[in-house]
Amino acid sequence: MLGPPGSGKGTQSARLSRAFRIPHISTGDILRKLVSGKSPLSKKIKSFMEKGKLVPDKIIFSIIALRLNKKDARKGFVLDGFPRNLRQANRLEKIIGKGKALKIFNLKVSNRTIIKRLSGRRVCRLCGANYHIQFQPPKFDNRCDKCGGILYQRDDDKPAAIRNRLKVYRMESAPLIRYYRKRGSFVEIDAEPDEEKIFASIKKYLKNDLYKIKRRN
Repeated sequence: MLGPPGSGKGTQSARLSRAFRIPHISTGDILRKLVSGKSPLSKKIKSFMEKGKLVPDKIIFSIIALRLNKKDARKGFVLDGFPRNLRQANRLEKIIGKGKALKIFNLKVSNRTIIKRLSGRRVCRLCGANYHIQFQPPKFDNRCDKCGGILYQRDDDKPAAIRNRLKVYRMESAPLIRYYRKRGSFVEIDAEPDEEKIFASIKKYLKNDLYKIKRRN
């Protein structure tokens, strides 16, 4: 699942995970868990994320390889936030083995929409639940509906960091999009509409793709 920050990759990946009963593997979620630690690696990752910079490939490669080797990923998985560039795409093919089928979705959305979505996001400090001050506000002011924890705005969701993240993403991802666009399994999805319409578009593509595979057999 490709797309800039705020395009809805996480939401759509989670829905696909539930629909197909395969793990949703998010590099962002994995990195945020590591950031909560006190190891030198945790501090290094935190310094990159707070500035809106991408974590170096070497760190990402090791994290992804370990996760894809787990038993629950053997029948399939949804990758969210990886690969981000050509180096990562080439490494992914080595990790999963050449010849394995990849379905690539690229979620397209404007910078204006992204900033609106991300700058309004709030996260619970205790359980990690996500809210949005406009689209999904909590029932009680600045408190999580699930556990009562305090909600906060992540450093990388502040406008200045968002603009930097988008700039870095566009630069890094342009060659990757061109690379995957040449493949028959690549499809672009309009990510401006609401969550339901985006998911309907993804499901429609998957159904058509599976139908073609059945006809070949």
